[in-house]
Amino acid sequence: MENSQYKTLEIVQKPTNSRVFNLYMNRPKFRNALSRDFFSEFPRALSSLDQNPDVAVIILSGIGESFCSGIDLKTLTSIVAGLHADRGRTNERIRREIKAFQDAITAIEKCRKPVIAAIHGACVGGGVDIATACDMRFCTEDAFFSVKEVDLAITADLGTLQRLPSIVGHGNAMELALTGRRVSGLEAKQMGLVSSVFASKEALSNGVSAIAEGKLALYSLLFIPNSLLLIDCFQLW
Repeated sequence: MENSQYKTLEIVQKPTNSRVFNLYMNRPKFRNALSRDFFSEFPRALSSLDQNPDVAVIILSGIGESFCSGIDLKTLTSIVAGLHADRGRTNERIRREIKAFQDAITAIEKCRKPVIAAIHGACVGGGVDIATACDMRFCTEDAFFSVKEVDLAITADLGTLQRLPSIVGHGNAMELALTGRRVSGLEAKQMGLVSSVFASKEALSNGVSAIAEGKLALYSLLFIPNSLLLIDCFQLW
């Protein structure tokens, strides 16, 4: 798989004959904070995997200490740049940029291959947007989650507020969105945010790979796309 076209991502097939592909967020020095490049590259990478007949399952994870530490502050700053210049044009530009960011995350849901989030370390802000869009979520014991936007006096408008209630329930979603408090991996399991918790990053990698290489990879091209479509439709009702 060609990786030279990506600055913020890496795609790995391991072993080389596997139908499970790993999509890594690859900005470890910045704890995989989401840059403009990421929002451009991420939907392209997902589309390429979706259209690749050799791909049955996608595992999404982060290189380094964290899954994702949220949107890069430089990106946030650039969005609101010139806010006091021409208010009308600036508001329209901001609307378009946020819509593009939303579409990049929604690309996970549009992918007809199952996408599994393997989460370790921080999963904060935009990281929660990404995780909640995935079809399955697993994490390590030391993982933590936070809908951090409230601490920055902004709204979590890349999908968390729409997806989280159907995953953890309305009450839990409201509490997390309004307080921004940190949720441990074990509490995330109790809430239903993740399916299982693993003792270490290595155990997480091995465990999720085993799940993906099992019936998921076997059934993916035959039955799973229709199941994903039906589940998504029922969520909209």
